[in-house]
Amino acid sequence: MKHTWYWLAAGLVASMAVWAQQAARPSAATTEPGAGVAPLEVNGEVMAVKSGEQSAPAFACGVDGKSACGLPSNVVIDMAGLAVKRTDAEWRALLTPTQYKVSRQQGTEPPFTNEYHDNHRDGVYFSVCSDTPLFDSRDKFDSGTGWPSFSKPIEGRFVGVTRDTSYGMIRDEVHSTVDGAHLGHVFSDGPQPTGLRYCINSASLRFMPRAEYEAWLAGKTADK
Repeated sequence: MKHTWYWLAAGLVASMAVWAQQAARPSAATTEPGAGVAPLEVNGEVMAVKSGEQSAPAFACGVDGKSACGLPSNVVIDMAGLAVKRTDAEWRALLTPTQYKVSRQQGTEPPFTNEYHDNHRDGVYFSVCSDTPLFDSRDKFDSGTGWPSFSKPIEGRFVGVTRDTSYGMIRDEVHSTVDGAHLGHVFSDGPQPTGLRYCINSASLRFMPRAEYEAWLAGKTADK
């Protein structure tokens, strides 16, 4: 009986964490019943996200430009074309139990007690599942939700968006397009100029200090 109550309590806590992620900052996005499309506005442009569809935000770097992280366009294109795939056993061996549950099983970590929600160091956040830069600390802000929040990804091609209807809600799930890691959700109630709030699980991220990142970036650029 004690074990039964323990697992019931654990399930309740997990469900409350998911509801808190949605309710802490209500999304401004609306959905037309039966339309099957959730409009998400990025820099004044509406990007329709259908179930199972990946869409890159409008601020993805152009072929002749650079992304926000300073990667040359050809490097971005090469990385975006990668597909990091591992067996379930390999992912379990590579990741901690919490990282595996969140990034590979679309779990949600508790708010406020996670690793990066109150991290103020300067640097870049990579996917925990691959060598892919996802978010810059310069785009991080305090949303009051207890999870790391960013106004935009480093490069739109590295972050995909998919319709999520779990827990009786309609949300826009975000994931790494390179390795498939579940990251969190994106809401239309963030700061300008993007107006977006990428609410991300710390367990899906790996932080790299700025100096270390610049060395990594120099190596990537030199390879090209």
